[in-house]
Amino acid sequence: MKKTSLFLSTSILAAALAGCSTGQGSGSEDGVTTIEFWAAPNPTQQVYWEEMAEAFEKENEDIKVEVSPMKESPTSEAGIQTAIAGKSAPTMSENINRGFAAQLAESKALVPLNEIEGFDELLQNRSMEETIKTWKFADDNQYVMPIYSNPMLFGWRIDVLKEAGVEEVPKTYSEMLEAADKLKEKFPDKYIWAKADLADPTAWKRWFDFFMLYDAASGGNNFIEGDQFVADDAAGIEVLQLMDDLREKDALLTKQATDPFESGLGVFTDIGPWTFSYWEEKFPEMVYGETFDLALPPVPDDVSTENVNTFADTKGIVVYASATEEERAAAMEFMNFVYSDPENDLTWLETTKLPPARDDLSSNEAFASFFEENPELKPYADAIPNAIPSIDNAKYNELQTHIGSMAVNPVVEGTISPEDGWEEMKRAIEGELKK
Repeated sequence: MKKTSLFLSTSILAAALAGCSTGQGSGSEDGVTTIEFWAAPNPTQQVYWEEMAEAFEKENEDIKVEVSPMKESPTSEAGIQTAIAGKSAPTMSENINRGFAAQLAESKALVPLNEIEGFDELLQNRSMEETIKTWKFADDNQYVMPIYSNPMLFGWRIDVLKEAGVEEVPKTYSEMLEAADKLKEKFPDKYIWAKADLADPTAWKRWFDFFMLYDAASGGNNFIEGDQFVADDAAGIEVLQLMDDLREKDALLTKQATDPFESGLGVFTDIGPWTFSYWEEKFPEMVYGETFDLALPPVPDDVSTENVNTFADTKGIVVYASATEEERAAAMEFMNFVYSDPENDLTWLETTKLPPARDDLSSNEAFASFFEENPELKPYADAIPNAIPSIDNAKYNELQTHIGSMAVNPVVEGTISPEDGWEEMKRAIEGELKK
């Protein structure tokens, strides 16, 4: 999933304003508070929020919720920045990741949700008091109400592994390297990890390789806190060492290949819940428990294989600072209405296949039948409490580019050692944080 952020100058933002919503839907009139909600720019989510707004208004005649799709000019992030600069931001919107929220919070464009009455009640009602902990920002505020959490898992081609004599999915680095030896002996032209993105410095790609492994190896240790680099050096170097070890065994392919996991060229890859509907249509032979299995990231040998952390692809709702006190209160009432009933999260899950950010998703009876019908999604629900969202730094794009260009890319290309790559990356990131 491509995730980008675009910074526009104030003059360009002002010029682009004509193409955006005016934001005039928000306000209070005749005892009715009107709030404007921007939904993600896809029809499925827009319909969901329109239905939620209609149900809410039936029980709250003094609040009107106007739902409209987020503008993409050219991206949803740019559309939001345009609206903020033109003083036409909505009351609230979804589709905000933690990194972009950090940019908005730094410019004082967001309201800390923990300062709005009813936020603690919201967390209790939705059973997300554990999940929300990893969303706290460096200033101890909560700017985003997580809607969904996609804990990223790794898929393993268990059919190919079994042919190579590997009976269990590797849980540790040693087991993974042993599997590499057996795979190369049986199938010299196959690879453990076939992923061209490993050689690409694009920032968002690090969410789906480096951060999955780093979050697991470090036990969920932060990478950045505020303007400080606080990463676990040993864990980071071990992640790079794993990549280097796979490269040395010729078990790592970074050249472009068509559908490497589906074809069996590679037996290990990152998989999100959105993959399965695509496979259902294009690769019906990909059957959970038969051709592939899902697992949390492998960890260094001295790290527990229980309650392993992983990166979470997550987005949520924010309330904009331009909202009045009445509009902020109404926004919180709307969120409490939606999330006080698990059935609303079930509707979301059935509609989008995106796992609601709840501590009890895998245990709440409201979701039991769904997971019986969709067993491949159950491991994602189980992993939510231990999933780590993206870093909350306004420079996340630049910082993550350094991870690729200074460390991951040269290590998988064999042009730098894991230790030197880590130090080069660390210097670049610390320099970026001081700017």
